Order: sequence, then C-alpha cells, then structure tokens
Amino acid sequence: MLLLVLGLVLFLGIHSLRIAGDGPRAAIVARLGDGPYKGLYSVLSLAGLVLIGQGYGHALAASGMAWTPPTGLRHLALLLVPIAFVLVASAYAPAGRIKRLARHPMVLGVGLWALGHLLANGETANVVLFGAFLVWAAADYAGSLRRAPQPVAGPVSPKGDAIAVTVGLGLALAFILGLHQWLIGVSPLQ
Repeated sequence: MLLLVLGLVLFLGIHSLRIAGDGPRAAIVARLGDGPYKGLYSVLSLAGLVLIGQGYGHALAASGMAWTPPTGLRHLALLLVPIAFVLVASAYAPAGRIKRLARHPMVLGVGLWALGHLLANGETANVVLFGAFLVWAAADYAGSLRRAPQPVAGPVSPKGDAIAVTVGLGLALAFILGLHQWLIGVSPLQ
C-alpha cells in the first residue's frame, strides 16, 4: 500500500500546484524556466503513475475489502464513466455547450470517473486509489472555479459537442467491450 500512497502523493501532488492559486506554479516556472518546469512536471507525473501502477497491483493483492458495493452501484458506474469520458473529450474539443456548462470538464470528468469506480469497487486498494482521485478532483474543481469561474467565453459550436460525445462515447464503448479487460485485467461488465 505504501507504493500506491507514494505514487498518489507524487502524481496528485504535482497536479495540485494550482489548487490554491497560480502563485506556487508561477514561482517555480520563474525559477526554473517554462521548458525545464514542463520537463520536470512530466517526469514526476510519469514516476507517480509508475508507482501508482506498481503499488496498486501489490495493494490489491494484499488488502481486503473496505466495503461490498451493491449491484446497483456497479450499474451506476456504467453510466457515470461514459459521461466522464465525454467530459474529458470535451476538454480537448472546440468549445461547445458541454465545455461551457462543465466549465472545467477535464477535472469534472476525472471526478466522475473516480466516483464511478469508487462506487463499483470495495477493495481497500480501490477505495484508496479512487478516493484520492475523487478528493483531488473536488479540490481542483473548486480551485479552478475560483481562478476561472467561466473559462469558456464567446460563442460555442455544436461541432465541439458532437466531437466530445462521439469521441467520449466511442472510447467508453471500447473500454466496456474489451480495452479495460486488456489494460487493467478486469471487465467492467463483471
């Protein structure tokens, strides 16, 4: 469990620099320069992901159940996670109504993804992993709203929504039909 927690602290920690405001990140960029900052950010993020992956595997094998989710919550996860994929896709699509309404769709999507997985999985390792991402997403979303309450200004296009829905639901379907099993080793339909 220690590797999982260290990975979460590293990965979510580096992604939390802007929660309180732009000051901490701006100070580091001023000290290191933009390029070296991005390089260090990438290396630390990747190291955190590696630790999360290794730590999660060990923790899942060694830990027990924190709680037993009812079947209905597993079905709710199959609804929340595709919505999360659409939100994440909208973060990269041209501005549409989804992006405008969500305001910070990437963070909101990560939060829904974490909530869906937390509801469907009761193993202690899953509660730690998805609970940490959910808490981080809630804090980051609140911080993002303080920094930029309405980040999408100007006209929006239905094209952005069409791209977000098509890409998001396409990826969700790919994960449901086998990609999750291949990458993670568990089918979301089980």
